[in-house]
Amino acid sequence: MMPTWLLGFIISALLHITSVGSVTNSQPCGRGFPALPFLLHAAVPFRFLKCHTGSQHSSGAPAPRSKFAVPRAHVARARHDQMHASRSHLPAPGDADALLRLVAACRAPAHLPSLRAAHARLLSLLHPSHPSAAPARVKLIQAYASCFALPAARAVLESSCSLDRAAAAATVCFNVLIRALTAASLHRDALRLFASMRPRGPACFPDHYTYPLALKSCAATKDLLLGLQIHSAVARLGLDANRYVAHSAISMYARCGRPEDAYRVFEGMQHRDVVSWNAMISGFSRAGLFERAVEVFKEFVALQCSVPDAGTMASILPAMGSAKAEDILFVTKAFDEMQFKELISWNAMLAIYANNRYHVKAVELFLRMEKDGVEPDSVTLATVLPPCGELSAFSVGKRIHEIIKRKRMLPNSILENALMDMYASCGCLKDAREVFDSMSSRDVISWTSIVSAYGKHGHGREAVDLFEKMLGQGLEPDSIAFVAILAACSHSGLLDVGKRYFDSMTCRYHITPKAEHYTCMVDLLGRAACISEAYDFIRTMPIEPNERVWGALLQACRIHSNMDIGLVAADSLFRLVPEQTGYYVLLSNMYARAGRWADVTLVRSVMADKGIKKLPGASIVELGDRVHTFHIGDRCHPQSEMIYQKLDELLQKIRGMGYNPEVEATLHDIEEEDKEGHLSVHSEKLAIAFLLINTSPGTPIRVTMNLRICGDCHLAAKLISTITSREIILKDANRIHHIVQGACSCGDYW
Repeated sequence: MMPTWLLGFIISALLHITSVGSVTNSQPCGRGFPALPFLLHAAVPFRFLKCHTGSQHSSGAPAPRSKFAVPRAHVARARHDQMHASRSHLPAPGDADALLRLVAACRAPAHLPSLRAAHARLLSLLHPSHPSAAPARVKLIQAYASCFALPAARAVLESSCSLDRAAAAATVCFNVLIRALTAASLHRDALRLFASMRPRGPACFPDHYTYPLALKSCAATKDLLLGLQIHSAVARLGLDANRYVAHSAISMYARCGRPEDAYRVFEGMQHRDVVSWNAMISGFSRAGLFERAVEVFKEFVALQCSVPDAGTMASILPAMGSAKAEDILFVTKAFDEMQFKELISWNAMLAIYANNRYHVKAVELFLRMEKDGVEPDSVTLATVLPPCGELSAFSVGKRIHEIIKRKRMLPNSILENALMDMYASCGCLKDAREVFDSMSSRDVISWTSIVSAYGKHGHGREAVDLFEKMLGQGLEPDSIAFVAILAACSHSGLLDVGKRYFDSMTCRYHITPKAEHYTCMVDLLGRAACISEAYDFIRTMPIEPNERVWGALLQACRIHSNMDIGLVAADSLFRLVPEQTGYYVLLSNMYARAGRWADVTLVRSVMADKGIKKLPGASIVELGDRVHTFHIGDRCHPQSEMIYQKLDELLQKIRGMGYNPEVEATLHDIEEEDKEGHLSVHSEKLAIAFLLINTSPGTPIRVTMNLRICGDCHLAAKLISTITSREIILKDANRIHHIVQGACSCGDYW
């Protein structure tokens, strides 16, 4: 599964984009004004200006407003900008239509001088009664909002309230500014502006475009009470049947923790379009009702009333965190049948694969994107980098790095952290360090990534040095950072250092240990042969030990042949996870190592009675743009004959160096321990032989395994590295073994 920080970024990015898209796509802005572009960063909040009342006549009556009434300071500034604006940027004097086109084109803070200058000219050109005056005010509000000049937009709005006698024109101006505020995440300001509309009179009454915006702000602020009031008002006005209002009501109820109310609104809709279904799927997903979200998704696809779109894919994504295989297959089928696939759809499908450990499918989907000419964005690349690392797909990962540099996406901490993890997982610690050293700024996640990288490679001392440097820069480690350093200490046997960090975490940083920290400590003690201390540590834990904690203890007992405590650990595991295959195999191996064959038979009998089968070992390698998978004794590969010939040749050579198959090592991976032939056809040996055949001399060999490597394969890999002068990087379920000229980075401490 991809890192939590990365998954959160991907889901929030996709949902953020589609939530904006759902407003612009599902709700036409009306009256001929276009939707505002998405504002990536919240504008600086402003205090609403008091209504401009103007000067008083001697009679006490308000003086008539001039054209576009705005504060004098703003008018002066506009005229100043007009004087200094380049003549080439402004249309010829008197061309109001050209000026309005210029106003409509202003969409960024850099355009403010031109916008103010155009506004100043319009003041002298258009009388309030001119047919173009009202649309011009709408365009000005929209342009100022897009340029983050919200006080100016509000000033134009205030002028509209007094100048526009038609309700439609004044309401449209409010809608434009409210939309700008919601887009800038200024939801409280948007709601205050919404609340000010009705007291101004019928000319400013909200309409069916206003209410969805107000409900969206209620959803964002989780203001259920106000949302209920607005929805009630909508119902009294007979607008609740409006689809755009219903969509916003569904989202409001879901985000305010009332998913069933959201579903009642959804069920009450007479006509549902794709946005309706997306809103309900997203509502259940946001509420954590993942099964309900999948049910609605399946119902939507089955009805064939509308075609799933990018919003559908993004909406179902949060519900697919730990999905069933059949649900992933269903979503995949729906994705494949989409005629038009927007980038968001590709990114969502990639994320579903990546987070469910469908790493091969994720990489293959990315390669399919490239083949189809789909241009990736930063979300795409951040999503596919972890699967590349999991598969040791170095060439694809390297190509992604080149894409990032070509597109000038750096600096970007999300991408840089993902690149670090990818390189480290591919056994390229040097490349990971280069990415880290090149970062313009490093947060705790960055430091944690590099500490973890060194730890997994067995460089515990270097990991400790990096952790101390992080502390020296004033960064405070979080819970995950301590998991990384404790694991690094465990992999390198730094017992006292690990104990010190654990005490520091609780006493100095006041971080409450979680199961992951306790697992690291048990592993640290167990690897160091402190079995009794590890067991006592578990017994004094303030939280209930989970399967990982007991699993670490059982593994240590197997390594150090501690039968008594091992049986206690096994008993606890079978109560916690009675169907977990690996722990039965560990216990069986422990009995076999002790020569207790009757107990071995008993364990196997229990497994057979429960229908528990041993997870087959698999090794995955990358060659070109293809991923190849090997299993023990595999003869399905097209090059099988060549692979076995090469393997026989290698085994013959290393036997000449004194290699003898470690029969005892087979106890970890196979149950027919009396058959020496099984050792020679372990999946990792087949994978190594395959790459030696198909790569040029000097090319590093990278193999990813789903299980912990056995001692025999570890020894054989070291000897093969020597006779072939190849770097061999073996990534098993626990760590990375980087072998160079017969020496492994683990130091044989694993």
